[in-house]
Amino acid sequence: MPGLRGVEHIGFTVPDLEQATRFFVDVLGCEQFYDLGPFQFDDDWMKRQLNVHPRTVMKKLRFFRCGHGPNFEVFEYAAPDQQTAQPKNSDIGGHHLAFYTDDFAGALDWLRDHDVEILGEPVARHEGPSAGQSWVYFLAPWGMQLELVSFPNGKGYETTTDRRLWSPVSPSS
Repeated sequence: MPGLRGVEHIGFTVPDLEQATRFFVDVLGCEQFYDLGPFQFDDDWMKRQLNVHPRTVMKKLRFFRCGHGPNFEVFEYAAPDQQTAQPKNSDIGGHHLAFYTDDFAGALDWLRDHDVEILGEPVARHEGPSAGQSWVYFLAPWGMQLELVSFPNGKGYETTTDRRLWSPVSPSS
């Protein structure tokens, strides 16, 4: 695509924007920037522009910056056909957000100290293209899947190529 520079923001919907704000700011350390909304239209604008039910109300959206990654555009909607179940990773449209940390053990303790639900046990990769990476999934209060990840000495694939995936710690970032 001409002019492509990278991901500017990731947008997602939460059931309660204030709860999400407390979690992203107070627990994860993101910075809140600005709000827009509400938005509601009597014509088919919402369907035409956003592919949602025409009577959808975008109650509010809020922008956050979380460290050195893309911004988050977080929405709270009300819609006649709104689905409220969180998709699993195995569902079409399933997803997770991964947060890089320089201090994996300290960040994991921080999450536990803030009563964040951790899924399973941390995984440390010692072989293969992800060698050197540690990760664990955790849940936002509304059930959204998130991941804590760290690879302070790089990943195994870096020994076989000069190409690099983007990361918050890479020299090109």
